[in-house]
Amino acid sequence: MLDCDRSTGGLRLPFNDGVQIVPMTATYAAEIVTWRYPAPYDCYDMTDADPAFLASADSGFFALVDGTGLIGFRSFGPDGQVPGGVYDDSALDTGGGLRPDLTGQGRGREAIRTGLDFGRRQFGPEAFRVTIASFNIRARRVVAALGFRAIGSFRASTDGRSYEMLIRPELPDGIPLDGGNRKL
Repeated sequence: MLDCDRSTGGLRLPFNDGVQIVPMTATYAAEIVTWRYPAPYDCYDMTDADPAFLASADSGFFALVDGTGLIGFRSFGPDGQVPGGVYDDSALDTGGGLRPDLTGQGRGREAIRTGLDFGRRQFGPEAFRVTIASFNIRARRVVAALGFRAIGSFRASTDGRSYEMLIRPELPDGIPLDGGNRKL
């Protein structure tokens, strides 16, 4: 259930061990564009992103926070698409990231599940789609555990890097096809 919180100026959804998705602010966006990931994960750096765009209501970006502050972000819409992939309107694209010092610690599933719970309630898609760099075995394992299945691969038109596209159908009543816990 949605819960409005005046301290964030809007939406606040508590989920998954204290992780919440909240509106993106200028402060959060300014921090996110400074994050640097070690190679080969540096393809996820957002150093070229405009913080004002990330913080705008039309961007599709939301902050992930817990009791310690900003831990990551989730996005919904075209930002989750990688140039070179062939996309259609059959699914809602979603992407995101964790603060670099939190990666590889088993927090990805919690972050992605929080985003999916929010996306299901906010947008009601027929399916979710993610696009992940092929080398990113950690992320591919996490989304597979959350019910995503591979539907294709391609090379990005920007740098030639290989990416995997995965999809997770949702049932008409908004429940994930896999219940959020089991493989299909």
